[in-house]
Amino acid sequence: MEETKECCCYKTKERSEKEYKDLINRLNRIEGQIRGIKGMIEKDAYCTDILTQVSAVSAALNSFNRVLLSNHIKTCVINDIREGKEETVDELLVTLQKLMK
Repeated sequence: MEETKECCCYKTKERSEKEYKDLINRLNRIEGQIRGIKGMIEKDAYCTDILTQVSAVSAALNSFNRVLLSNHIKTCVINDIREGKEETVDELLVTLQKLMK
């Protein structure tokens, strides 16, 4: 039988109410921007206008990633290192490689 690696999808993290609300608010804004782009397509908006909005969504997602990554390093990574779980650094490096594609 093949050995299965633990997937980050099965890990959880308790977030402060402030962190939770900030992340959800950011995602709600991004969701609204996506719906706006869909509406632009449905209304036959000019390509350049749509591309401008897509660029804004990309910037918003990058900002979301920066905030989430910062929170992750300041909490999960630091706590794991303090507990001697140095493999968390390897996990972080893999994550950073994926983000930098």
